[in-house]
Parts: sequence; structure tokens; C-alpha cells
Amino acid sequence: MPEDLQISPEQRVCAVREILSACSEPPAAMVRSFGCQLNVADGEKLKGLLLSMGYRLTEDPEEAKVILLNTCAVREHAEQRAFGLLGSYKKYAVQNPDVILGLCGCMSAEETVRETLKKSYPYVRLVVGTGAIDRLPAMLYDLLTGTKRTADNDTEAMPSEWIPVHRESTFRASVPVMYGCNNFCTYCIVPYVRGRERSRASADIYREVESLVKNGYREILLLGQNVNSYGRGLEEDIDFPRLLRLLDTIEGDYILRFMSSHPKDASDELIAAMRDCGHVERHLHLPVQCGSDRILSEMNRRYTAADYLDIIRRAREQIPDLSLSTDLMVGFPGETEEDFLDTLRLVETVRYDNIYPFIYSPREGTKAAQMPDETPAAEKTERMQRLLDLQKHIAEENFHALVGQTLPVLVDGKGKRSETALTARTAGGIIVETEGDPALIGQFVTAKITAARNCAVIGALLTDVPVTAVR
Repeated sequence: MPEDLQISPEQRVCAVREILSACSEPPAAMVRSFGCQLNVADGEKLKGLLLSMGYRLTEDPEEAKVILLNTCAVREHAEQRAFGLLGSYKKYAVQNPDVILGLCGCMSAEETVRETLKKSYPYVRLVVGTGAIDRLPAMLYDLLTGTKRTADNDTEAMPSEWIPVHRESTFRASVPVMYGCNNFCTYCIVPYVRGRERSRASADIYREVESLVKNGYREILLLGQNVNSYGRGLEEDIDFPRLLRLLDTIEGDYILRFMSSHPKDASDELIAAMRDCGHVERHLHLPVQCGSDRILSEMNRRYTAADYLDIIRRAREQIPDLSLSTDLMVGFPGETEEDFLDTLRLVETVRYDNIYPFIYSPREGTKAAQMPDETPAAEKTERMQRLLDLQKHIAEENFHALVGQTLPVLVDGKGKRSETALTARTAGGIIVETEGDPALIGQFVTAKITAARNCAVIGALLTDVPVTAVR
């Protein structure tokens, strides 16, 4: 066996720390993460590893000895932005050969990206795949001991449970429960850059969540490309609803949120777990993408609009106060006006509290990128505006129904309207704009809803009213 394979990642951490101990002060490292919550969670692992090796963190590229871009590949614009940043960081790498400039994340899995790096960005010395995060210490060790460049583009490995995590928040934490995707929606690059589905053992997830709750974390976000697929391939007999019930047994003052859920796997058991578990949010983010059965088939979504609406009906029967949000795509190749009207009709029927809409853009490497797309950009933009106008009207009506209610909320940040402005969220994930002491950030309090907007509600914090339940 080669010597390198006999050395554990933990030993490489110690070896890098020994090298850095010769520096007069800890060298700085910078990590910039883009894209989805899973990418942000990966960025926290990268930062945790860097800290464990003896680096200190910085946001200033001028002082950084290691600069890592943790990239997103979902849209072409995201890639162009990453390449632009690599170009802007060239001066640091060229002026100081000790600087290690690296590309991590989903872009690293694309052959076209790797070729572009070789031809146009030779000063990028490190490439770390989404499945190779725990090899970062070994790769940095090689670079610090004379290797000019190193790369590991793996997308299939499970991140090791030993990896330290540097949490960006003191009260909110993301916990991946699975990695990868098997769905192969025709517009999506994710299965190609994050690999096939792999689930973490429930005992590992339980230990992580239990530790977070004991350390005062109030909001735990369970992550996966499709959390409803959790458990497939594991030796233990478990699925996502049973995982929710297991985590709900952890004692403490916290709320469990999760994303994303694929409609084809949204089961009655999931709805029942959301109904029964006292710590699980009263919110379901269920991406529909489109209301046209023809377009849904072209997208390879594997459900119809009627199937989707049946899930919504059953969920609301079991959880009357359920808040709903979704992702919607406008202008998929071949979308007609009638297809778009199907989407508007579905939105009218469901009456979401929030939507995340975007105009389709072709993604090289996906099937949809090869489909003819004759709809003018101006028409797609006009459709998007009609969708936004409809949603604003629906959300404002939905939120007016909350006026006068008293609800538990988690205060989660500072607002922008005044020096004392705060933001909070209900158990249904609805934003509450309020005023109060910033010391309340990260705490559950009670709020009386006093007014409604089309994207949030206004509330008054009742700090003298005890919070008797998370939801």
C-alpha cells in the first residue's frame, strides 16, 4: 500500500499544523461559498478543517495564504461569476507564489471546467470535489511540501463524520442527512456534479443534532437534494419520516426544518410525522416547477399536476395551519402560453405563502439544453412578471388572515427599517418584521401579528408572554 494511503486525514491535519507552527502567526485562509444550503454546509466543513490545521479565517483576500472558492454549477451565470473571481484573485497568486488558490464545490466535477482551469487559470493550484472535502488536509500538505498543483474531483464519497464544522451562526445550524441525487430532471446538473444518493447513518445524524441542541442551537435545518429519499441504500430500516420522529425525541427548545422535498416521494407518512412531531416545522417546501403535465413530463419530474395537488390536499387536511412554498420555472423549452396558464392556475389553487421563481436558462450537460427553445426572452420576462403579480396578491391575502394572532417566533436577525428593527420566523417559516432588543436574536419569543405585507407580516414582540411551545 502506498505510504500516503496509510496516513489518516487526522494525521495529515497534525502534519499541516506542525508546518504552520513555524510561522510567526497563524496564516489566514478565506472561503467563499455560493449556491444552495448544501454548498454553504460544505463551506462550513472547509472552514472547520482549515481552523483545525492552524489557519485563521479572514474575509480579506489580500492577507489570505489560502483562498478557496466553493462553487455552484446549477446555472451558467454562477460559473461565470466564479471564473470572474478567479481572475480577480490572480494578482495574489502571481505576486506571492506561497498563496494557494483553490476551486471547490460543484464546478470541480465538470470536465469543461477542469479544461478551462488548465488553459486559462494555471495559477489555480488546488481543485477539491464535493466528495473529497476530507482530503483537503492531505492536499494542502502536498502543496506546502513542494507539489505544484493537486486535484481530486470525486463526487461519490461520503464526507467523513470526523470533519470539524465551523458554524457561521450561534443559534441556527444546517445538518446534511444525505448527499447526491438520482432524479435526473432534464434541466438539472446536480446528479452529475454531486453524484448518486448516499444517506448518513441515523445514529450519526442523531448525535450531531443532539449536540447542537445541547449547545443552544434553536433551529436545525436538515438538508438533502431530496430528503424524501433519505434511507435508501442504508443497511438500517429507516426513511425520512422515521428520522424526523427519531430526532423529535431529543429534549430541548428547538425547531426542525428541512429541505428539499421531491413531490414524487412526499408520502402520507411524511405528512403524519410533520403533524405529530412537536419540534418539526409547520412548513413544507415542495417544488412543483410547473403546472403543465406536458412540461412536467419533459422535465422528467414523474408526477402530474393532479398528483401534486392531491399531496397538498392531504397535507392540509392533516395540518390545517401548514405553510407552503415552492420553486417555479418559467420558460422551459417548448413552454406555450397555455402551459404557463396551467402554472398560474396551479398557483391560484394552492395559494402558496411564498414562491421561488426563476426563468429557465440552458445548462450545458443536461438534456433540456438540447431541446429547441423558441420563446423570446421578452415573453419569458413578461410571464415571470405575471406570476410575481399573482403571488403578491395571494401572499398578502394569506398573511392578512394571520393579523390578530399570537404566535411563537424565532428571532433570527436584524432588520433594515430602523436601528431597532428585527426579523423573526414563525414555525411555518413566515417572516415577521418587528422591533426589539438585538439581544433577542436566537431566542424564541411570542409575537402578536399586527399587519400584513405581500412578503411578510408585521408583529409586536410580547417578551412578557412565555413561549410554551416551539409551534
